[in-house]
Amino acid sequence: VDRFLYHMRLSDETLLDIMARFQAEMEKGLGKDTNPTASVKMLPTFVRAIPDGSEKGEFLSLDLGGSKFRVLKVQVSEEGKRNVQMESQFYPTPNEIIRGNGSELFEYVADCLADFMKTKELQHKKLPLGFTFSFPCRQTKLEEGVLLSWTKKFKARGVQDTDVVSRLTKAMKKHKDLDVDILALVNDTVGTMMTCAYDDPYCEVGVIIGTGTNACYMEDMSNIDLVEGDEGRMCINTEWGAFGDDGALEDIRTEFDRELDLGSLNPGKQLFEKMISGLYLGELVRLILLKMAKAGLLFGGVRSSALLTKGKIETQHVAAMEKYKEGLGNTREILVDLGLEPSEADCIAVQHVCTIVSFRSANLCAAALAAILTRLRENKKLARLRTTVGMDGTLYKIHPQYPKRLHKVVRRLVPNCDVRFLLSESGSTKGAAMVTAVASRVQAQRKQIDEVLALFRLTREQLVGVQGRMRAELEFGLKKKTQALATVKMLPTYVYGMPDGTEKGKFLALDLGGTNFRVLLVKIRSGRRSVRMYNKIFAIPLEIMQGTGEELFDHIVQCIADFLDYMGLKGARLPLGFTFSFPCRQMSIDKGTLIGWTKGFKATDCEGEDVVDMLREAIKRRNEFDLDIVAVVNDTVGTMMTCGYEDPNCEIGLIAGTGSNMCYMEEMRNIELVDGDEGKMCINTEWGGFGDNGCIDDIRTQYDKEVDEGSLNPGKQRYEKMTSGMYLGEIVRQILIDLTKQGLLFRGQISERLRTRGIFETKFLSQIESDRLALLQVRRILQQLGLDSTCEDSIVVKEVCGAVSRRAAQLCGAGLAAIVEKRREDQGLEHLRITVGVDGTLYKLHPHFSRVLQETVKELAPQCDVTFMLSEDGSGKGAALITAVAKRFQQSQKEN
Repeated sequence: VDRFLYHMRLSDETLLDIMARFQAEMEKGLGKDTNPTASVKMLPTFVRAIPDGSEKGEFLSLDLGGSKFRVLKVQVSEEGKRNVQMESQFYPTPNEIIRGNGSELFEYVADCLADFMKTKELQHKKLPLGFTFSFPCRQTKLEEGVLLSWTKKFKARGVQDTDVVSRLTKAMKKHKDLDVDILALVNDTVGTMMTCAYDDPYCEVGVIIGTGTNACYMEDMSNIDLVEGDEGRMCINTEWGAFGDDGALEDIRTEFDRELDLGSLNPGKQLFEKMISGLYLGELVRLILLKMAKAGLLFGGVRSSALLTKGKIETQHVAAMEKYKEGLGNTREILVDLGLEPSEADCIAVQHVCTIVSFRSANLCAAALAAILTRLRENKKLARLRTTVGMDGTLYKIHPQYPKRLHKVVRRLVPNCDVRFLLSESGSTKGAAMVTAVASRVQAQRKQIDEVLALFRLTREQLVGVQGRMRAELEFGLKKKTQALATVKMLPTYVYGMPDGTEKGKFLALDLGGTNFRVLLVKIRSGRRSVRMYNKIFAIPLEIMQGTGEELFDHIVQCIADFLDYMGLKGARLPLGFTFSFPCRQMSIDKGTLIGWTKGFKATDCEGEDVVDMLREAIKRRNEFDLDIVAVVNDTVGTMMTCGYEDPNCEIGLIAGTGSNMCYMEEMRNIELVDGDEGKMCINTEWGGFGDNGCIDDIRTQYDKEVDEGSLNPGKQRYEKMTSGMYLGEIVRQILIDLTKQGLLFRGQISERLRTRGIFETKFLSQIESDRLALLQVRRILQQLGLDSTCEDSIVVKEVCGAVSRRAAQLCGAGLAAIVEKRREDQGLEHLRITVGVDGTLYKLHPHFSRVLQETVKELAPQCDVTFMLSEDGSGKGAALITAVAKRFQQSQKEN
């Protein structure tokens, strides 16, 4: 026997070689370019998560593909004890069904399911179902799979290259009382892995050695070319039964393997499986015994008709013959049943043949499994891997020696892996229910998250509504009667014209509006429209921001003195423009009464006072130099002027940064607060206060209300709080807290950091939403914030950021559309061409804000052709330009 079966004995050296070959095949199957020609298909299963213990509910499960067909109801309960109850029913799989017409096969499956639901009284429940289908399928999502090829004993016509889930769904439609949702199509190896993973979270490989053989394991997404995304892991169904179909194992295959293959249902296919699995071992033994009998080495050369009949020796016989102690007796009995008269020596020889054939099977399996374990270890960059392999299949279960042989060889081939082999109780079907339970958990969580995000999705009608209300508020603010009560203040700026290119000279500009204060010298040359600037930045300490008004203005004058010294300009009486980015009521271009501080300023004795007078008095107190203060300017107006210098069409200024505001050139005849009907004047809308009268409450969410209540000025600047950089991160934080409370994020743990106001700066929004950023980097940003996130968490956070910033851009766009439409109608134009000068960090740095804003304006004001122009240094250059224009107007008035 040993001489005869010399080729079936595989040395460790050969096994290591096979292991290396299989590793190369796995690489091939995972690569996009090599997959089409790879024999080991490495199919993505779209199973991304193993059970985390929070699954619960009732699930149905079908199992088609092995020796029996089975329907199962699985009840998963969480209560901290991973508890699973099952009721199941086996149904026969007659040959005429599994080798007949495909539609009849699926109708049969649906009939069995309906029968099961009737006997278990489940007709009127809507239950999610997991479908275990033990054949190679190409999946593009969890709930669909196109059959690549039948294997084992199956050969139903017209199923290959179709989606088996839709075929089954169609068959189920014939049963009116069946209300079942197929959530997952699962390969039986994946089911085995999931079943074992429910009991042992270390389990990340599933192996089946039964009628057929196959394995699956958790692969890093970054190695799977066939699926988008690099985050996390996905289970790969190797379909290792086809290893060798391209000739890679020809030196290992024997004459008996070739003979068996030629007589099979699928010649040339599944060659590795044909050396291993239960469907073929008995037949291999039969072919060997037949050949030995022919050669006169057994049974005195006698061949019975049974020995000549295909399929007469089955794997259960092989298992029985190898049984410890009883094996020889069993062997005699089996041979006699086959119509032979064996001698004692014949029985020993036949038993030896069985051992060699089944040992080779275990060896080959071990080599391929060792390759998978090595791959896992290398993916994790570990010197030693601790892992669990979920095992199932009739051969593994009924053969008395098989498991210990397999385990021993695996441990010899990969000494640096500590492997636990876990027998899957109740098989792959429970696993399908587990996959379904995980899928339905993920689906339910998805639904809750979508409900929150839906609050931020504005319909076209809602945006048109915002546009209309903004338009109404603009009109209120311009009218004498209603201005006092208007939320959009529509402040006249006394800036009457745009630069015309004749401006020239040296101007000083001051810029106060944030924590830094800037002094600039601006030199304007006429004709060539060129501007040169020199500036110096000075900090404003907190104690001065929140001290007395005198201290604040003395500090400002001190900074101006430093700058003039630095530039060597002490003696010159220069015209000065003062950018003051707080709401002011102006009665002329060089008078501005502070309505109220914003943005953290709190200096006393300033509100209600004229800031120009306060600056003049501080200059007098210092008594070192004199300046001609020509204009006090809002930063939005500065932005418009800077862009207007380059583009005469620019008549609107927009700031989308820490705060949000807008100004535009209005017809004098519409401005009731200022005398005169000729020409135009720039209006500073102060639109951040839009909605303070409740007119946009219908689109404000609970999260907006929480942000407002926690702010320095509750009830004020509501529109700004939905659209500006200072608040977007805070809205995101409120949503994340709520989702975490619902157990949908961060494992339900609200960290101290997440409770802290203001940690989520808007710059993080810009970073997280950047398209170039992998989820890994999103996780890193969240880690800096002290939030330990999974991949799923990171995806959700990115979506939340996107929803909040998209809404902000749309709301801004709706407001802007109201203004451009107003300008078009006021000028009686069919079509308006206009440029908007824009500044602000949100507009400049956020990856999508500017695009969404522009799309919204285009959609809501289709008759306006709006160009957006980024302002370069609006607040400094703009203030100087306004001063220059104002000087020009003063001159012409004098001359008149």
